[in-house]
Amino acid sequence: MTEDEAARVIVDTALRIHRALGPGLLESVYSATLAGGLRERGLRVASEVGVPVEFEGERFELGFRADLIVEDCVIVEVKSVTDLSAVHKKQLLTYLRLGDKRLGLLINFNVALIKDGICRIANGLSA
Repeated sequence: MTEDEAARVIVDTALRIHRALGPGLLESVYSATLAGGLRERGLRVASEVGVPVEFEGERFELGFRADLIVEDCVIVEVKSVTDLSAVHKKQLLTYLRLGDKRLGLLINFNVALIKDGICRIANGLSA
């Protein structure tokens, strides 16, 4: 499955969850329901994945925890905040670089319309 194919399924699943649950819940609820919904659709999903960081020749085993890694090609960062800031997007781009992935989705479920809460971040892909 390509990054784009996985992203389409992720966005569709997020849309269904948002329609059913609405905004205002904890990030952990949206992350768990998104992971479950993606697994039901046959995708491989890893949750809370620790990704190591290398700096000046030293390896740190827990650089960050990716909320979800889908099909080993898309990092999904789940939020439930009033407003996404520029640092959230930069953070996901850093995660993509450190995790050696090319595509990430930043999904904020705390919005009236989910389409306004989804941001696609590309690391070496044409977005």
